[in-house]
Amino acid sequence: MRFTRSRNRLLAAAVGLGLAATAAASPAVAAPPEEKLSAKTLAAVHSAVDSAVNRSALSGIAWYTDEDTGKVVITADSTVPAAALSRLTRTAGVDTDAITVKRTKGEFKPLVSAGDAIYGGGFRCSLGFNVRSGGSYYLLTAGHCAEEVGTWYTNSRETTRIGPTAKSSFPGNDYALVRYDNTTLSHPGGYTIGDARVGQRVTREGSSTGVRSGRVEALNVSVRYRGSGTVRGMIQADVCAESGDSGGPLYAGSTALGITSGGTGDCSSGGTTFFQPVREAVKAYDVSLY
Repeated sequence: MRFTRSRNRLLAAAVGLGLAATAAASPAVAAPPEEKLSAKTLAAVHSAVDSAVNRSALSGIAWYTDEDTGKVVITADSTVPAAALSRLTRTAGVDTDAITVKRTKGEFKPLVSAGDAIYGGGFRCSLGFNVRSGGSYYLLTAGHCAEEVGTWYTNSRETTRIGPTAKSSFPGNDYALVRYDNTTLSHPGGYTIGDARVGQRVTREGSSTGVRSGRVEALNVSVRYRGSGTVRGMIQADVCAESGDSGGPLYAGSTALGITSGGTGDCSSGGTTFFQPVREAVKAYDVSLY
């Protein structure tokens, strides 16, 4: 498909030297603003990009529809060769006017590490939000954390038990539910559920890098992690995160927004991080925040 772009320009009328003193210069006339693609066309472009990414062998790619600019934004991490990125856009079969291509430092990957916070199978992740169903209490964390972990602990020696992984989903989604079996552990609440907005100021917490803040850049983002498959419907923010921060909470005040999934993982110079919307996880598992 081919899309045309109108160019902004000013048309000025000159005033002749011989005109009467009462004659005024013709006002500058602005050309019509650049026409955005229709919602239907944008959806088709997004679908074409999605198909091209999944047909290719590429990972380290994120893509979403930017309603403000009326384009599909493709972001490639540092591992994606320029030639492969060009080939991807050609394979998608859409005009370059319909997409915006960006590069970012680092590598898009799930942020898993061995260390402290919540532990299982030699890995460290972070607790997201506490939830409950009836009289049973659970915690939410990242799904990619729970893929190989049957039981979770509060310490790195894995001696103080939290409980088992009850359910998990990854890739596609990135959330997991862990049951509190240890009745000596406290599980405080204090959050209400909400939905992120582009431009919103947000905060996230993680066991590696603590508390960090930034702004939401995009919603409904798809990202194909290095070696880990594609997740969809993510929140993209300029809040940094590193290995071990996965599963931690993203919030605005007392409003729970998301669960840390992955990103470029660099808090020394900043980075891009993706978050699983918490509302989807709560609905999927039929639990409630408190």
